[in-house]
Amino acid sequence: MKIDITISSRLTILMDRLDRLELFIRIVDWGSFARAASELNIARSSATNAVKALERETGVRLLARSTRHLAVTPEGDAFYQRARTILTEVEETFGAFRNASPRGHLRVEAPGQLTRSFLVPHLPDFLARFPDITISFGQSDRLADLVREGVDCVIRAGHPQDSSLQIRKVGELPEVTCASPAYIARHGLPHSLEDLGGHEMVGFVSSRTGEIMPMEFCKAGRVETRLLPARVSTDNSDTAAALALEGLGLVQAPRYRFKPYLASGALIEVLPDMPPEPLPLHALHASGRSVSHRLGVFLDWVRDVLAREL
Repeated sequence: MKIDITISSRLTILMDRLDRLELFIRIVDWGSFARAASELNIARSSATNAVKALERETGVRLLARSTRHLAVTPEGDAFYQRARTILTEVEETFGAFRNASPRGHLRVEAPGQLTRSFLVPHLPDFLARFPDITISFGQSDRLADLVREGVDCVIRAGHPQDSSLQIRKVGELPEVTCASPAYIARHGLPHSLEDLGGHEMVGFVSSRTGEIMPMEFCKAGRVETRLLPARVSTDNSDTAAALALEGLGLVQAPRYRFKPYLASGALIEVLPDMPPEPLPLHALHASGRSVSHRLGVFLDWVRDVLAREL
């Protein structure tokens, strides 16, 4: 009997700690005691006491509180990240051993046009297959702080540089070189790399280096680059397309971005037998924890959709 009481007491303590971890995560995510308490259907005073209990147990201050402001301390940030990892592992441990379909909410950051062009048309089928999954799409160009902001994954084109994230390739985006009819009328249509003398490009600024990237031309497995004069430049693909439409230079980007303009004749493909190298598309998610079942099936679906569409 004494052993049973001891085990029961330890389980109670463990469950209380898990409840406090979940509460702490909600407080940090929402930046509010009141909202977190409301989400979990508890009194705000209970939420305050739970955080105080966590601070007593850890021996550090986790949150800096005032009447109008709530800030996470450096120790609180480290505790938050560990807490998220622990609760995710607990959830996935139980999920791996039950036959229920994946469930829960996904927060995904992805380029807006890619989302609209490829994912949205097929989304009803995905949601029908997995009725217990909900999804919110964000379209920010910046790389979100996945853990702090509660983002499950970020889909980005190019070659990721952040080694602290887990990276999964989900596809490749064919690229194209093109220009407007007005630009071609002024500068001529190049038929070889040698014809590029006297041409200009819409400069695309690398988010990694801050410098204008050279244009790429690939044929028979060989890649050559050309850095043409650029009177205008941008770090945004939509702006680059708008500049090219105004006749301000040659431009390179994923073909899907220019598909309607190429179809209508607003843009003309240049050097079609020497396209740029395809742009890899990756899904990035936080390291240090397993991929949730819902995120796993979502990324499998994204890969399959892109394989059919691209």
